[in-house]
Amino acid sequence: MNIDLTEKEFRRLLDLVYIGNWILNSTRASDRFEDYDIVQEKLFSQCTRCGMDSLIQRWKGHVFPSRAYENGGIHEAIADYEDAVFFDILAEELARRDLNYEGLRETDELARRMDEYMDEFEKNGIDNLRVEP
Repeated sequence: MNIDLTEKEFRRLLDLVYIGNWILNSTRASDRFEDYDIVQEKLFSQCTRCGMDSLIQRWKGHVFPSRAYENGGIHEAIADYEDAVFFDILAEELARRDLNYEGLRETDELARRMDEYMDEFEKNGIDNLRVEP
């Protein structure tokens, strides 16, 4: 299979593959999805042909994203995603708790309560959260 990409498209594809592999494997220890690691390595190994050597490092015969790549903003993008997901899940869980709502269907009241929590989180983050025994 061949896919024609511009350098900019290839660079974006690197980001997509890295982010996807991060989501799938970053919390796994010895039970990583190795097939995703292999695809990531295969793609990053093409950086040399594209003049993007600074994006890779080699170790024990394998190609990995370099520190420069990892420190170049990709983790900020991942952190933004994680923050958004965290607050969405937290708002829904708190709203369900408040309404004693275990069902899977969304109601107008549940959505309204979630919006209230999201407004609070946008203004204050978690500063006003309290955990009580």
